[in-house]
Amino acid sequence: MSDSEIQAGVEGVNLEDGEKKLSKKELNKLARQQKKAEKKHQGADTKTEESTEEEDISKNKYGTYGLIRSTERKELEFVNVGTLNSSLDGKEVWIRGRLHTSRVQGKTGFIVVRQRIFTIQGVLFVGAEVSKQMLKFVGNISKESIIDIFGVLHKVDQEIVSCTQREVELHIKQIFVVSAAEPRLPLQIEDAARRANEDANLATVNLDTRLDNRILDLRTQTSQAIFKIQAGICEIFRNALSKRGFTEIQTPKIIPSPSEGGANVFEVSYFKGSAYLAQSPQLYKQMAIAADFDRVFTIGAVFRAEDSNTHRHMTEFVGLDLEMAFNFHYHEVVDTIGVLLIEIFKHLQANYQHEIEAGDEDDLSTTNEKALGKLVREKYKTDFYILDKYPLSVRPFYTMPNAEDGRWSNSYDMFMRGEEILSGAQRIHDPVMLTERAKHHNIDLEKIRAYIDSFRYGCPPHAGGGIGLERVAMLFLGLSNIRLCSLFPRDPRRITP
Repeated sequence: MSDSEIQAGVEGVNLEDGEKKLSKKELNKLARQQKKAEKKHQGADTKTEESTEEEDISKNKYGTYGLIRSTERKELEFVNVGTLNSSLDGKEVWIRGRLHTSRVQGKTGFIVVRQRIFTIQGVLFVGAEVSKQMLKFVGNISKESIIDIFGVLHKVDQEIVSCTQREVELHIKQIFVVSAAEPRLPLQIEDAARRANEDANLATVNLDTRLDNRILDLRTQTSQAIFKIQAGICEIFRNALSKRGFTEIQTPKIIPSPSEGGANVFEVSYFKGSAYLAQSPQLYKQMAIAADFDRVFTIGAVFRAEDSNTHRHMTEFVGLDLEMAFNFHYHEVVDTIGVLLIEIFKHLQANYQHEIEAGDEDDLSTTNEKALGKLVREKYKTDFYILDKYPLSVRPFYTMPNAEDGRWSNSYDMFMRGEEILSGAQRIHDPVMLTERAKHHNIDLEKIRAYIDSFRYGCPPHAGGGIGLERVAMLFLGLSNIRLCSLFPRDPRRITP
């Protein structure tokens, strides 16, 4: 810019007559200021152009819902991940699940979404529908956060072996965080799910850490499968007995005296006196038989104050108990229970294949299997068998003595993989004999007076048994510890969480 141009620009200012003109030095200073202002203006124009070029094309298609407090209803039709397959190729779907893993690299993102035992791969490619900002957002979502995803299913050419839904992947168009997880987790889900003998080079999580952080541990596919199978055991137990004429009952868990006798019972304060947590529903099942219920069953908590820190003992577990009247021989009941258990196992194998694949560890070492169980399997090709006629001295006071030899009893246990899953017997239904047996076991007769009296007015011969739900699940799946089959296990060392 020449001096004359600067002067002309300056003269554009309305100066009054007689006012002193600017010096050359002042004119040069003003010129420099003008150039600086022009550059600043040009820079602003450039940034505006860049901002226009980086406009977020995915705006409103990703983000965080915020705290959902039921202020609105959204009519989104969510699809279960387990139902997604190649027959839905090209279909748009909404899914809700947890962010299991994520990997963002360059303009591509891969995530795995987990919904209970099922997983699916989701992909994002920066382009016409996915912005860089959206991809960056996805890369910053913390693992285990609950997310909603809308996308298009595409059949893949090569199976995705890391997911349960191997035939398809979800091309993501929208993604929203429903509930964010803290970035730092006390354990990694994939580590907790890994079997101890799977790969020595990969991390595993010890049992105590898993149980201390049980909420996270229960999210693993193995845990989800275990409790799905447990629900299946209860379902078929209930349905199979109901169709055989059994009535489901609920029995007291606070009782006046130990139901099994012995010292392995929890005593609790009860107002001005004391009571006990039920070791089993035994006495009340029998009283129901005396009340002409004929066939009964119950599913409920059982408490045992045994200071046993083994892989198969807990202080609280779920008992599946049944009792039934028979005509002349307690083997009528044994046969019914045997058929029932076989029906349960077949039902699980037929209807819970996905869960069995996710939960079957086959991790019981030979040292944990009884020698008899191995012999039975070798000879009869079965993991399930029944032992009959136990010594009377090792059975509860209400067990019927054997008529031919008083050293034995009409009692039986049922085994799976060499370990007991059911204990049962014919019960004494005569009040005189029952009183004698109670005295022999040093049981306070006054505390069980109502129980004994229930047989004074005529009671049919009857027998039954009790099954430990967690133990059945453990042995069916070949798990190494019963605590894995208890939602929140209780043992002599653990009463939390």
